[in-house]
Formats: sequence, structure tokens, C-alpha cells
Amino acid sequence: MTAKHRRETAYIEGMRPQDILIPAPAGLCCKPGGFHIDPVRPVERAVITHGHSDHARPGHGAVLATQETLDMMRLRYGDNFASTTQAVRYGEEIRLGDVTIKFHPAGHVLGSAQIAVTCKDTCIVASGDYKDAVDPTCTPFEVVPCDVFITEATFGLPVFRHGDAADEVKKLLASVALFPERAHLVGAYSLGKAQRVIALLRQESYDAPIYLHGAMEEITYYYQSRGITLGELRPVKGVKKADLAGTIALAPPSATSDIWTRRFPDPVTAFASGWMRVRARARQRGVELPLVISDHADWDGLTATIAATGAGEVWVTHGQEDALVHWCKSRGLAARPLDLVGYGDEEEHEVVAANEAEA
Repeated sequence: MTAKHRRETAYIEGMRPQDILIPAPAGLCCKPGGFHIDPVRPVERAVITHGHSDHARPGHGAVLATQETLDMMRLRYGDNFASTTQAVRYGEEIRLGDVTIKFHPAGHVLGSAQIAVTCKDTCIVASGDYKDAVDPTCTPFEVVPCDVFITEATFGLPVFRHGDAADEVKKLLASVALFPERAHLVGAYSLGKAQRVIALLRQESYDAPIYLHGAMEEITYYYQSRGITLGELRPVKGVKKADLAGTIALAPPSATSDIWTRRFPDPVTAFASGWMRVRARARQRGVELPLVISDHADWDGLTATIAATGAGEVWVTHGQEDALVHWCKSRGLAARPLDLVGYGDEEEHEVVAANEAEA
């Protein structure tokens, strides 16, 4: 063994978690593996957790992700969104430099993954966005035992307890029955949320056609191509106003407050989001029927997941970091915020897509 190899071996064996993954300007960086997780600017090698635009951006050299995430990126950014791509299956182990990575279901949207990064005897799990609630449109969340768990905290405050999404869909159906002369417009992000709302409606035996804004069509039809049962779907475009009475239509949130809504008879505006737990937000957006349906874990989901991983150390990002860090420390866990920037929600992408689809 050469002196250089002995130094490298000692370095790997003595690695601390922060030697394996570290916050960097481009995002979460794994130096011993030579990659970034969900980088916010172009990098040589990117490992992507899921297809939402704040996590999956174009312009990288090599991209590793599930097939569904790669397909979502291709639909949104075109065939040349990266120089090269590699599809990774759940449970598949890949060696990158001095680390191994393994993808596990995150339960967030179709193809979403947690990334387990292992170096020697240390395992760090980067959860991306996740939820532990039942969702018929994606593989269920899987708890991954680890030493360090990197959790999102989008709804990281005790006030956020989402409840059963099926009950929210029942509220929507009750309103449809009460106002048969009106159309119901449901604002929902086009990747994940819209398809989940449709699937939940079908589970409640709603078998009428569901109408789609143009920005919803491509991704929703892709879900169907992957075997997700969504029933009969129709484009809104070209349908007479009178024929939309009593119907349910899904659109990007931005479209429910613009001139696009004029094609509907006396529309009831709904919005499916965990943020609808905050009444002020619903009033601010002019939402008549708030539906508390989230694709992120709520407070109970976050804390239960952290406990279930068995991690002794927790890194918190993407949302209400301070409250979750405090909760972890109060239970004897080492915890800190990562303060990563560039992650939010789909709003910006949805506005662009909605405008392009109806131009």
C-alpha cells in the first residue's frame, strides 16, 4: 500500500457525516462521490430526488434519477435537459467514487425518491420531499434506517396537521352536488397533486369526465401511461360554456384567478394544498373552497418519520426549519438547519406552463 493510498483510506475511515455531504452554493454536495443532490445550478453530476422544478433543473452534465423523474424532466425541458442520463430503480445500489447510493420511495409524487448515501459505516438519507400519507398515484414512502436523516420541513410547525385527503375530496363532491349549475375549478400543481386529486375522486366513485387545463394534459396522460388509473379525462379547450355546468376541472393554481375562468359557468374556485390549513391564505387567493390536500408530510408525519429512521442526527431543510430542529434537540437528537436556498414550490413553473398552454 502506497503512502498516498494509506492517507486516502484513513480519510475515508475517519469520515464524519459533514465530510460526506455538505451544503454548497449549488446545493447539497457529496465530494467523495463527485455529485450534488438536487442542485440549483448546473453541475457535472446531479442526483435528482423528483421532478418538481425546484429540485429538478436542466443544464447538468450527467443526471441520475428514477425513470419517471427523467421522463418528467424530458417533458418539461425537452430531450436535451442534460448531457447524459441514467435511470435508477428503487433498491438499486450504485457506486459513485468512494460512496454507494441507493434510491428509496419518498411517497411525494410519481418516481420520487429518497437518496441513501453510504460511506464505510455511515449512512445519510436525503429525503427530498416526502409524505407518509396514502397516495394511489405513487409508490408508498419507505422508512430507511440511517445515521443521519436530512428532512424537509415544508409544514414543520405543530399547527399543520393535514387530516384525511379523502374527507377533503368528499367536501368537493358535496359542493358539486349542491351547485349543479356551477363548474368547480380545482387549483392543483400539475405534477403529483392534480393526479392525486383525480385518483381520490375516482376512489369516491366519481365516474364523470374530469376536465383538464392545457398545462395539465401532458403530465396527467403520462401518469396514465405508467399504469395509474384516472378514468375519463377531457381537455377544457373547445368545450361550450353551458356544457361545463356541474363539472370538475383541474388547472394550475395561477389559472384559477385569471381570464381563463370566464369559459366556465359561475365557477366555484377550489385549491388543493396543505397551505389551505391557513385560512388567511385561502382568503388571500380568493379561494371559495379550500381543500387541505398536501404532498408533503405534516407535523406528525415529520416527527414520526424522524423517530422511525433511528437517526441520531437530523439535518433540516426546505421550510420551517427552526421548530423541527428544536423538537429534535428536545428529544436528545443532534440537529441543525442546512439553510439551503433555491427550494420552494411549483408556483413559478406552473405560471409559465399555464400561460404557454393557453396562449
